[in-house]
Amino acid sequence: MDPKEESKISEHDAGRLYTGMQDLPGMIELLRALRPAPWLSDFPSAADLREVLALPRVQENTRLWFDDQEQMVAFAFVDTFHNLRFEIDRQRADAAVEAALVDWGLICLRRIMREKEGVLTLDASCRDEDVERVALLERNGFERQERYSLFMERALHEPFPRPDLPHGFQLRPVLGEQEAAEIVALHRLAFGTEYMTVESRLNAMRTPGYDPDLDLVVIAPDGRIAAYALFTLIQEENERDDRSEGHADVGATHPDFQRQGLGRALFLTGM
Repeated sequence: MDPKEESKISEHDAGRLYTGMQDLPGMIELLRALRPAPWLSDFPSAADLREVLALPRVQENTRLWFDDQEQMVAFAFVDTFHNLRFEIDRQRADAAVEAALVDWGLICLRRIMREKEGVLTLDASCRDEDVERVALLERNGFERQERYSLFMERALHEPFPRPDLPHGFQLRPVLGEQEAAEIVALHRLAFGTEYMTVESRLNAMRTPGYDPDLDLVVIAPDGRIAAYALFTLIQEENERDDRSEGHADVGATHPDFQRQGLGRALFLTGM
Protein backbone atom coordinates (compact mmCIF):
# COMPACT_ATOMS: atom_id res chain seq x y z
CA MET A 1 0.00 0.00 0.00
CA ASP A 2 1.19 3.53 -0.78
CA PRO A 3 2.36 5.17 2.52
CA LYS A 4 0.60 8.38 1.50
CA GLU A 5 -2.68 6.52 1.19
CA GLU A 6 -2.23 4.88 4.60
CA SER A 7 -1.54 8.26 6.20
CA LYS A 8 -4.73 9.65 4.69
CA ILE A 9 -6.70 7.04 6.59
CA SER A 10 -4.80 7.78 9.78
CA GLU A 11 -5.67 11.48 9.57
CA HIS A 12 -9.36 10.58 9.83
CA ASP A 13 -9.29 7.78 12.37
CA ALA A 14 -6.87 5.15 13.55
CA GLY A 15 -8.83 2.01 12.77
CA ARG A 16 -6.89 -1.06 11.76
CA LEU A 17 -6.74 -3.74 9.12
CA TYR A 18 -8.61 -7.03 9.44
CA THR A 19 -6.27 -9.47 11.16
CA GLY A 20 -8.09 -12.80 10.81
CA MET A 21 -11.14 -14.84 11.72
CA GLN A 22 -10.93 -13.64 15.31
CA ASP A 23 -12.34 -10.32 14.04
CA LEU A 24 -15.35 -11.97 12.43
CA PRO A 25 -17.58 -12.34 15.55
CA GLY A 26 -17.33 -8.61 16.25
CA MET A 27 -18.31 -7.78 12.67
CA ILE A 28 -21.29 -10.13 12.83
CA GLU A 29 -22.36 -8.71 16.19
CA LEU A 30 -22.22 -5.16 14.82
CA LEU A 31 -24.23 -6.13 11.74
CA ARG A 32 -26.94 -7.78 13.83
CA ALA A 33 -27.11 -4.85 16.25
CA LEU A 34 -27.55 -2.24 13.52
CA ARG A 35 -29.89 -3.84 11.00
CA PRO A 36 -33.65 -4.10 11.37
CA ALA A 37 -34.72 -7.74 11.52
CA PRO A 38 -36.19 -7.82 7.96
CA TRP A 39 -32.83 -6.65 6.58
CA LEU A 40 -30.64 -9.24 8.27
CA SER A 41 -30.44 -11.41 5.17
CA ASP A 42 -29.37 -8.52 2.90
CA PHE A 43 -25.91 -8.98 1.45
CA PRO A 44 -23.60 -9.27 3.22
CA SER A 45 -25.44 -11.26 5.85
CA ALA A 46 -23.64 -12.97 8.72
CA ALA A 47 -23.35 -16.09 6.57
CA ASP A 48 -22.02 -14.03 3.66
CA LEU A 49 -19.35 -12.46 5.86
CA ARG A 50 -18.06 -15.90 6.81
CA GLU A 51 -17.81 -16.83 3.13
CA VAL A 52 -16.32 -13.67 1.60
CA LEU A 53 -13.83 -13.10 4.40
CA ALA A 54 -12.34 -16.50 3.70
CA LEU A 55 -10.92 -14.95 0.51
CA PRO A 56 -7.41 -13.47 0.99
CA ARG A 57 -8.13 -10.57 -1.40
CA VAL A 58 -11.20 -9.51 0.58
CA GLN A 59 -9.28 -9.88 3.85
CA GLU A 60 -6.65 -7.39 2.71
CA ASN A 61 -9.43 -5.02 1.60
CA THR A 62 -11.10 -5.02 5.03
CA ARG A 63 -10.69 -2.37 7.74
CA LEU A 64 -12.24 -2.00 11.21
CA TRP A 65 -12.89 1.01 13.46
CA PHE A 66 -13.31 1.07 17.25
CA ASP A 67 -14.37 3.50 19.98
CA ASP A 68 -12.38 4.43 23.10
CA GLN A 69 -13.63 1.27 24.82
CA GLU A 70 -12.30 -0.88 21.97
CA GLN A 71 -15.85 -1.68 20.81
CA MET A 72 -16.26 -1.97 17.05
CA VAL A 73 -18.21 0.93 15.56
CA ALA A 74 -17.67 0.30 11.84
CA PHE A 75 -16.18 -2.02 9.28
CA ALA A 76 -15.70 -1.70 5.54
CA PHE A 77 -14.37 -3.87 2.76
CA VAL A 78 -14.26 -3.91 -1.02
CA ASP A 79 -15.48 -7.20 -2.46
CA THR A 80 -14.37 -8.95 -5.62
CA PHE A 81 -16.97 -7.02 -7.65
CA HIS A 82 -15.52 -3.65 -6.49
CA ASN A 83 -18.45 -2.92 -4.19
CA LEU A 84 -17.89 -1.04 -0.95
CA ARG A 85 -19.61 -3.04 1.78
CA PHE A 86 -19.86 -1.51 5.24
CA GLU A 87 -21.71 -1.15 8.50
CA ILE A 88 -21.37 1.89 10.72
CA ASP A 89 -22.93 2.69 14.08
CA ARG A 90 -24.00 6.27 13.43
CA GLN A 91 -24.63 6.85 17.14
CA ARG A 92 -21.08 6.01 18.20
CA ALA A 93 -18.99 6.75 15.09
CA ASP A 94 -18.27 10.35 14.14
CA ALA A 95 -17.98 11.96 10.72
CA ALA A 96 -14.27 11.13 10.59
CA VAL A 97 -15.02 7.40 10.61
CA GLU A 98 -17.62 7.85 7.87
CA ALA A 99 -15.08 9.68 5.70
CA ALA A 100 -12.40 7.13 6.52
CA LEU A 101 -14.42 4.13 5.40
CA VAL A 102 -15.19 5.77 2.04
CA ASP A 103 -11.51 6.71 1.67
CA TRP A 104 -10.63 3.10 2.43
CA GLY A 105 -12.84 1.94 -0.44
CA LEU A 106 -11.08 4.34 -2.81
CA ILE A 107 -7.65 3.18 -1.64
CA CYS A 108 -8.57 -0.44 -2.31
CA LEU A 109 -9.97 0.40 -5.74
CA ARG A 110 -6.87 2.37 -6.75
CA ARG A 111 -4.71 -0.59 -5.79
CA ILE A 112 -6.91 -2.91 -7.88
CA MET A 113 -6.70 -0.54 -10.85
CA ARG A 114 -2.90 -0.50 -10.66
CA GLU A 115 -2.92 -4.29 -10.81
CA LYS A 116 -5.51 -4.53 -13.59
CA GLU A 117 -4.41 -1.41 -15.48
CA GLY A 118 -7.93 -0.20 -16.10
CA VAL A 119 -10.50 2.33 -14.97
CA LEU A 120 -13.05 1.03 -12.47
CA THR A 121 -15.82 2.54 -10.37
CA LEU A 122 -16.38 2.03 -6.68
CA ASP A 123 -19.96 0.90 -6.25
CA ALA A 124 -22.23 0.63 -3.23
CA SER A 125 -25.82 -0.42 -2.74
CA CYS A 126 -28.59 -0.08 -0.18
CA ARG A 127 -32.34 -0.25 0.20
CA ASP A 128 -34.36 2.71 -1.05
CA GLU A 129 -35.92 3.08 2.39
CA ASP A 130 -32.56 3.28 4.14
CA VAL A 131 -32.53 7.06 3.85
CA GLU A 132 -29.60 7.52 6.23
CA ARG A 133 -27.33 5.28 4.18
CA VAL A 134 -28.48 6.90 0.95
CA ALA A 135 -27.58 10.29 2.42
CA LEU A 136 -24.19 8.99 3.63
CA LEU A 137 -23.32 7.73 0.16
CA GLU A 138 -24.48 10.87 -1.62
CA ARG A 139 -22.58 13.27 0.64
CA ASN A 140 -19.45 11.21 -0.04
CA GLY A 141 -19.65 11.52 -3.80
CA PHE A 142 -21.67 8.46 -4.85
CA GLU A 143 -24.23 9.04 -7.61
CA ARG A 144 -27.49 7.16 -8.05
CA GLN A 145 -27.61 4.70 -10.95
CA GLU A 146 -30.49 3.09 -12.81
CA ARG A 147 -29.45 -0.43 -11.77
CA TYR A 148 -31.28 -2.07 -8.92
CA SER A 149 -31.68 -5.45 -7.25
CA LEU A 150 -35.08 -7.09 -6.96
CA PHE A 151 -35.82 -9.11 -3.83
CA MET A 152 -38.41 -11.85 -4.25
CA GLU A 153 -39.76 -14.41 -1.82
CA ARG A 154 -42.12 -17.37 -1.91
CA ALA A 155 -44.07 -19.04 0.87
CA LEU A 156 -43.35 -22.76 0.99
CA HIS A 157 -46.64 -23.79 2.60
CA GLU A 158 -48.42 -23.02 -0.66
CA PRO A 159 -48.55 -25.81 -3.29
CA PHE A 160 -46.20 -25.70 -6.26
CA PRO A 161 -45.62 -27.99 -9.26
CA ARG A 162 -43.47 -31.07 -9.08
CA PRO A 163 -40.12 -30.75 -10.89
CA ASP A 164 -40.04 -32.29 -14.36
CA LEU A 165 -36.81 -33.08 -16.25
CA PRO A 166 -36.35 -33.99 -19.92
CA HIS A 167 -35.77 -37.68 -20.68
CA GLY A 168 -32.29 -38.88 -19.75
CA PHE A 169 -31.47 -36.06 -17.30
CA GLN A 170 -31.00 -36.74 -13.60
CA LEU A 171 -31.07 -34.40 -10.60
CA ARG A 172 -28.95 -35.04 -7.51
CA PRO A 173 -26.86 -33.25 -4.85
CA VAL A 174 -23.21 -32.58 -5.65
CA LEU A 175 -20.87 -35.45 -4.89
CA GLY A 176 -18.41 -33.22 -3.10
CA GLU A 177 -15.59 -30.74 -3.66
CA GLN A 178 -14.32 -32.75 -6.62
CA GLU A 179 -17.18 -31.28 -8.68
CA ALA A 180 -16.40 -27.65 -7.81
CA ALA A 181 -14.20 -27.03 -10.87
CA GLU A 182 -16.85 -28.30 -13.31
CA ILE A 183 -19.53 -26.15 -11.64
CA VAL A 184 -17.26 -23.09 -11.90
CA ALA A 185 -16.59 -23.76 -15.59
CA LEU A 186 -20.34 -24.10 -16.20
CA HIS A 187 -21.07 -20.86 -14.35
CA ARG A 188 -18.48 -18.94 -16.38
CA LEU A 189 -19.87 -20.23 -19.67
CA ALA A 190 -23.46 -19.48 -18.67
CA PHE A 191 -22.80 -15.87 -17.65
CA GLY A 192 -19.78 -15.04 -19.81
CA THR A 193 -17.76 -13.88 -16.80
CA GLU A 194 -14.78 -15.06 -14.78
CA TYR A 195 -16.04 -13.85 -11.41
CA MET A 196 -16.63 -17.28 -9.92
CA THR A 197 -13.43 -19.12 -9.11
CA VAL A 198 -12.74 -22.57 -7.74
CA GLU A 199 -11.47 -20.86 -4.60
CA SER A 200 -14.72 -18.94 -4.05
CA ARG A 201 -16.83 -22.03 -4.81
CA LEU A 202 -14.88 -24.11 -2.31
CA ASN A 203 -15.26 -21.35 0.29
CA ALA A 204 -19.04 -21.52 -0.16
CA MET A 205 -18.91 -25.29 0.33
CA ARG A 206 -16.86 -24.97 3.50
CA THR A 207 -18.96 -22.40 5.37
CA PRO A 208 -20.78 -23.57 8.55
CA GLY A 209 -24.24 -23.20 7.00
CA TYR A 210 -23.49 -25.22 3.87
CA ASP A 211 -25.72 -28.26 3.39
CA PRO A 212 -24.63 -30.61 0.56
CA ASP A 213 -28.21 -31.84 0.23
CA LEU A 214 -29.17 -28.31 -0.89
CA ASP A 215 -26.32 -28.00 -3.43
CA LEU A 216 -28.04 -29.46 -6.48
CA VAL A 217 -26.95 -30.37 -10.00
CA VAL A 218 -28.62 -31.77 -13.09
CA ILE A 219 -26.63 -34.41 -14.95
CA ALA A 220 -27.01 -34.63 -18.73
CA PRO A 221 -27.32 -37.95 -20.55
CA ASP A 222 -23.64 -37.66 -21.57
CA GLY A 223 -22.57 -37.35 -17.90
CA ARG A 224 -21.81 -33.63 -17.87
CA ILE A 225 -23.17 -31.26 -15.23
CA ALA A 226 -25.85 -29.45 -17.22
CA ALA A 227 -27.09 -27.05 -14.51
CA TYR A 228 -26.70 -26.30 -10.83
CA ALA A 229 -28.37 -24.33 -8.05
CA LEU A 230 -27.18 -23.69 -4.51
CA PHE A 231 -29.63 -23.20 -1.63
CA THR A 232 -28.89 -22.31 1.98
CA LEU A 233 -30.80 -22.65 5.21
CA ILE A 234 -28.89 -21.19 8.15
CA GLN A 235 -30.80 -22.77 11.01
CA GLU A 236 -28.65 -21.22 13.72
CA GLU A 237 -29.32 -17.70 12.42
CA ASN A 238 -33.01 -18.40 11.94
CA GLU A 239 -33.31 -19.46 15.58
CA ARG A 240 -31.27 -16.54 16.87
CA ASP A 241 -33.12 -13.90 14.83
CA ASP A 242 -36.58 -15.52 15.09
CA ARG A 243 -36.87 -16.06 11.35
CA SER A 244 -37.76 -18.96 9.09
CA GLU A 245 -35.93 -18.34 5.83
CA GLY A 246 -33.99 -20.17 3.18
CA HIS A 247 -32.16 -18.68 0.22
CA ALA A 248 -31.72 -19.59 -3.42
CA ASP A 249 -28.23 -18.19 -3.67
CA VAL A 250 -27.10 -18.79 -7.24
CA GLY A 251 -27.72 -21.07 -10.18
CA ALA A 252 -26.84 -21.50 -13.85
CA THR A 253 -27.46 -23.73 -16.86
CA HIS A 254 -24.77 -24.69 -19.36
CA PRO A 255 -25.37 -22.99 -22.76
CA ASP A 256 -25.69 -26.42 -24.42
CA PHE A 257 -28.73 -27.23 -22.24
CA GLN A 258 -30.57 -23.96 -21.78
CA ARG A 259 -34.34 -23.53 -22.37
CA GLN A 260 -35.14 -27.12 -21.44
CA GLY A 261 -36.58 -26.42 -17.98
CA LEU A 262 -33.51 -27.51 -16.01
CA GLY A 263 -33.34 -24.37 -13.92
CA ARG A 264 -37.03 -24.57 -13.10
CA ALA A 265 -36.66 -28.19 -12.00
CA LEU A 266 -33.70 -27.26 -9.80
CA PHE A 267 -35.52 -24.42 -8.07
CA LEU A 268 -38.68 -26.44 -7.52
CA THR A 269 -36.57 -29.23 -6.01
CA GLY A 270 -34.65 -26.77 -3.85
CA MET A 271 -37.86 -25.32 -2.47
